[in-house]
Amino acid sequence: MPRSHSRVPRRRGLKAALAAAVPLALPSRAPAGPTAAGAGHRVPLRVMSFNLRYASTAEPHSWSARRPVTRALLHRERPHVIGTQEGLYQQLRDIETDLGTVYDWIGTGRAGGSRGEFAAVFYDTRRLAPLEYDHFWLSGTPDVIGSNTWGGGSVRMATWVRFRDLLCGGREFCVLNTHLDNRSQYARVRAAALIVRRAAGLGRSHPLVVTGDFNVPAHRNPVYDTMLGAGLADTWDTAARRSELYGTFHGYRPPAPGGDRIDWILATPGVTVHEARISTFSAHGQYPSDHLPVQVSLTLG
Repeated sequence: MPRSHSRVPRRRGLKAALAAAVPLALPSRAPAGPTAAGAGHRVPLRVMSFNLRYASTAEPHSWSARRPVTRALLHRERPHVIGTQEGLYQQLRDIETDLGTVYDWIGTGRAGGSRGEFAAVFYDTRRLAPLEYDHFWLSGTPDVIGSNTWGGGSVRMATWVRFRDLLCGGREFCVLNTHLDNRSQYARVRAAALIVRRAAGLGRSHPLVVTGDFNVPAHRNPVYDTMLGAGLADTWDTAARRSELYGTFHGYRPPAPGGDRIDWILATPGVTVHEARISTFSAHGQYPSDHLPVQVSLTLG
């Protein structure tokens, strides 16, 4: 099967479907104004990893019930980058609408096109301009859309984007976002090895930030050892300040202090992490997802 790359159309201009890019290079905008090259070069970047929980109609945690809470959370936090997991196409369109015109996103369904869950990356267009992106599948045939060769419970994938930071003198960096299998440890281990191989190429020339739901606890699984053994650092551990630790999967129950942190944000050396937080935001007893978002404030070095 030939390689194929697809993405939802960008709001500001790319209205036709984009395909057959290896990888696809996007038009860039040059940073403007004195702040871009001057005082702004150390303005921290806010990054969030957020398993959205796919849009379902099952009450009491349907997407229609959770959408207003998700909107309130994102408007309060205003991350510059959000690595999302599990979002379905219309659900992502809803979030795009709720965030307003200053945000855009990049992603494709794990079954191709708009089909299946996405590992989409949202970004604040006032701060960031995408230069290049690609997708790969967590399988022995990573360039084949929808492939699942390691016995995982479902198809899994990763999306990466190379950004230009418009506020910080045009500095470039990459974000890789993923979601590992929830059933097979073998599939997770193989996926981690694939991700670090791909990450090595991305992080060779630019700082790299990895967001994801890894479905295993930090510090207590070979998947974690593989990711950190490749030179990535756990931003939770390197942060100058941290919130209270909670298990990031809470299943809509009250968050458990000291629980397993299965959602991580990792980064290459040289990235300074000012703060790491696990958000327990809820409204009227409703959580935005069955996962708690993980957030960091960082400087790219």
